Order: sequence, then C-alpha cells, then structure tokens
Amino acid sequence: MFHHRVHRLLSLFLAGSLSLSVALPGARAADPSQLCFRGINISGAEYGNKNGVHGTNYLYPTETTVKYFRSKGMDSVRLPFIWERLQPQLGGRLNSRELKLLTDSVELIRKHEMAVILDPHNFGYYDGKQIGSAEVPVRAFADFWTRLAAEFANRDGLVFGLMNEPYDIGATDWLAAANAAIRGIRAVKADNLILVPGTIWSGAHSWEVEREGGSNGAVMLGVEDPRDNYAYELHQYLDNDYSGTKDGCVNAAGANQAIVQMTDWLRRNGKRGFVGEFGGGQGAACLAGLATMVGTIERNNDVWLGWTYWAAGDWWPEDETNNVQPTRRGERKQLQAIMGGRQEPGLNAGHCAMVPSSG
Repeated sequence: MFHHRVHRLLSLFLAGSLSLSVALPGARAADPSQLCFRGINISGAEYGNKNGVHGTNYLYPTETTVKYFRSKGMDSVRLPFIWERLQPQLGGRLNSRELKLLTDSVELIRKHEMAVILDPHNFGYYDGKQIGSAEVPVRAFADFWTRLAAEFANRDGLVFGLMNEPYDIGATDWLAAANAAIRGIRAVKADNLILVPGTIWSGAHSWEVEREGGSNGAVMLGVEDPRDNYAYELHQYLDNDYSGTKDGCVNAAGANQAIVQMTDWLRRNGKRGFVGEFGGGQGAACLAGLATMVGTIERNNDVWLGWTYWAAGDWWPEDETNNVQPTRRGERKQLQAIMGGRQEPGLNAGHCAMVPSSG
C-alpha cells in the first residue's frame, strides 16, 4: 500500500543520498542545421512477460547491433524494456538483476557514443492494470520514475521517455500521471531531458483530435516541469490506419502532413517535439514517404529534436515490414531513405540530452 508521506520521505532520502557529478544543461550544439537525435529503436528487452528469462524470452541489444547502427551514422538508441521486470512490486525496490542488465546496456550504448532514451514500453499499464486505476495509482507511476531517475540522474547522454504509447486513458488523466512522474524525476535532482507522450498512442495525426477527456493538443499544454527541459514524443506511421502494423504506405502523404501540422502546433505554442517511432517497408512508396517525413523534421529543427526509427533488434524476423536489422541479404533499403547516405558521426547527442527547453 502506498502513502504520500512514505513517497515524500523516499524522495528526500534519494535526493539527499545521491553523490553524482551533475552535468549542467547547456546550449544546443553549435550547428543549428542538425538535429540532436537521429536514431533507432533496438527492440528486444520489452519481449515476454515479467517472469521471462534474459536470453531466452527477451534480450537487451548486442554490441554487434549497436556498432552496426553507429556505423550508419545514427547517434541515439531508444531502449524499450518493461516496467514489471524492473520493479516487480509496485512501490518496491528496483530488481537488482534487471537493473544491472539495463545499466550494462546503457553503458554499452554510451561506449559507442550514442545517446540512450529509456523507454518503459508498457502502453500505460502495469501487469494488465491501467495507470490511474485503484490497482496502479498515479503515485505508483511517480514512485517508479523517482527510483529509476535516481539511478540515471544527470548521466551524460541519458533521456527519460515517460511511457510508450498510452492509448485508452483520457488526456486529462494521463496528464496528471505524467506530471506526477516529472515531479518525482526532478525531486531527485535529475535534470535529464524528459520526453512526454500524449494518449491515443501519441499519434501526430490525432494530436489535436477531440476525444473523451480532451485532445492531446489542448490538454498536454498543461505539462509542468520545474526544469523546463522536456519535449513531446510523437509517433507516426505511414500505413492505412497509421498503426505501423500493415504492409504498404498508402498514408505516406497523410503522415507527412501530420508532421507538418504538428510542427505548426509546436511552433505556435513554443514547444519542442521528438518522433520516437515511425517506420515503413521497402517498397517505393514507403521509401519516398520515409525520406519526405525525415526531410520535414530536418528542415524544422527549431522545434524538432529528432527521431528514432522503429525498429531493429537481434530477434526481429527478416520478413517484418519495418525491420532494419541487417539480414543475410544485407542492408535494408529504409536506412538509405532515412539517413540519405549519411554515415558520418552526427552531433554529440549526449550533449543534446541535457538541452534546456526553448519554449
């Protein structure tokens, strides 16, 4: 059972006991024509259930995969994992074995000079119960992020993605959960960049659509961050229902228009955005659509921090539509579309991970 007093004492204890070398936020990298993040989702650690065995049911990225995407000019990895394995009991300590696997993975990625976006890939749920329910109260989500942030506070190149794709929670209720998590992160003196999704899978195409509980575009303006170091995380696919689960890219033009409209929203409201997931197949329409979307983001880097493509991973099947893990046939065509042949190292994305908001 949770108690506000216990949570407050936990926050104060963690804040007082941390001994960290704090990297102070600085200005954006010198070349404003470049994005902070051009990266990849390396999937695998979110596989299986909470009782899964590492190497059998789920897998953190291998060094071979990390090195491959770094060699292609990518500078960041969005790293999915599941909340239940890292914190087996709500309000309890983080599991030391799972935390070590996560920490080792972070250090591996950072060794190759890529930023890491921590991504609890839970869709707004814990063990099948929704955040904000009696079983998973908002304070449980805040507690999780308080503990996780204490482990990674102010580490160079570490970004906190609050939650992957909350989808059936009202925007007002989701905002309350997001703000509680942000308060927990800042309570332990973690200044890291925070990526805040909306609800309804955080789709760019539906950002301003009115739903029960309000639209993301109106409600999520209520994000409260005392460090003012956050960006909105959007996802945008190109298939017929924008889900990223179908072959073909019949909505390529609509997906790009969604990014254009989101660009206008960000600029109008003095906010920043990040495209955490997008993807498509190897057909001509997909390749052209992916290149167009990336170009739109690149040209509007005053409001966009960058993107991470979905997806790669050592266990992804070769016939998966969006997969860009290299196969026995060689490099996947999508890499050329999104990278434009760029293979030189990008910006120091680790530096960008501590960028203060411009809004």
